[in-house]
Amino acid sequence: MVDGVDYPIATDFRDVLDIFAAFNSDNLSPLNKQFAMLEMLYSRAYKDENGEIVYEINIPPNQDEAARMAVWFLDGGDILKSDSPPPKTMDYEQDFPLLISAINRIAGNELRDPNRETHWWSFIALCQEIHQDSPISHIVHLRHKLAKHEKLEKWERTFYNENRHLIDMK
Repeated sequence: MVDGVDYPIATDFRDVLDIFAAFNSDNLSPLNKQFAMLEMLYSRAYKDENGEIVYEINIPPNQDEAARMAVWFLDGGDILKSDSPPPKTMDYEQDFPLLISAINRIAGNELRDPNRETHWWSFIALCQEIHQDSPISHIVHLRHKLAKHEKLEKWERTFYNENRHLIDMK
C-alpha cells in the first residue's frame, strides 16, 4: 500500500532475486538501481483473454514512498526487523546453487519450477529452516565468524582453507 492505495507487486522469490542482482550491478547508478527495483516490483505479468502474456508496470506516483515500501517488502516486512543489521553473510547470486538445494529439500519440491510461484516471504521462511548441517549453513556460519573476527575451530579452518572459493564473498 502506497499513500492509501493498494498496488499489485511481483512477489515471487525469483523477481526479488532479480532486484538483488540489479542492486549488485556495477553498471547501474544508485538512481538506476532504485528505478530498476520499482519497475521490477511494481509490475505483473498475466495472460489476457487470448492467452497472450501481458506485462504491466504500475509504479505509484509517489516514488519515494513506493521505494520505502518496496524496501520494507524486500526486507521481509516487520518479521526480520532489527536495530542493528548483521554482517553480510549471504549473497543470493553467489550462494544460489547451495541455497536452492537446501530449500528444495525443506519444501519437498523444486522451487525453480516455472509453473509454481513461491512468495518472497515464504522463501525467507524456508531459508530460516535450513538445517545447521547443510553446506550453506556451514558457509554462512564461517562467514559470520570471519566477519566478527572470531577464532575458527580446527575443523572450521580446514573447511575454510579447502573451500575459500565458496566462502569468501565476491
